[in-house]
Amino acid sequence: MGETRAEAAVRELYRNLLTAWNDRDAERFAGLFAEDGALVGFDGSQVDGVDVGKHLGPIFQDHPTAAFVARIRDLRALGPGAVLLRSVAGMIPPGGDTLDPALNAVQTLVAELRLPGWRIVLFQSTPAQYHGHPEAAAAHTAELSPQAATKQLLT
Repeated sequence: MGETRAEAAVRELYRNLLTAWNDRDAERFAGLFAEDGALVGFDGSQVDGVDVGKHLGPIFQDHPTAAFVARIRDLRALGPGAVLLRSVAGMIPPGGDTLDPALNAVQTLVAELRLPGWRIVLFQSTPAQYHGHPEAAAAHTAELSPQAATKQLLT
């Protein structure tokens, strides 16, 4: 069975989120969230949707941030107007051309259809450290390395 229109829209929403991050555009990134949405950052920070831009602005201004590549592992409707997306992600440090395995992440995005369109109600990026399972960490990096080499944002 093919991807539904809702799933395709959320795939594009996720692509837009990663692109805004890679472009270091806090306002565009924040504009994808519902006002009552939530961001759980890589460091565990929890930010309300209305505050995402204020949270990310200083980060992008004061810190060189790595660029994402990601692979969607699961994309499915939770019901009418709600979609869950799960992915694995890797990051390429500024000036680099390969992934930094210490920055690997597992990401979850939940979106709802709201006026004027799909909005993020939850985005969580969790470090993918795979404690005690170095083969899993290596597999994560290996899976995304071809994308990093070609700078392909999303598969």
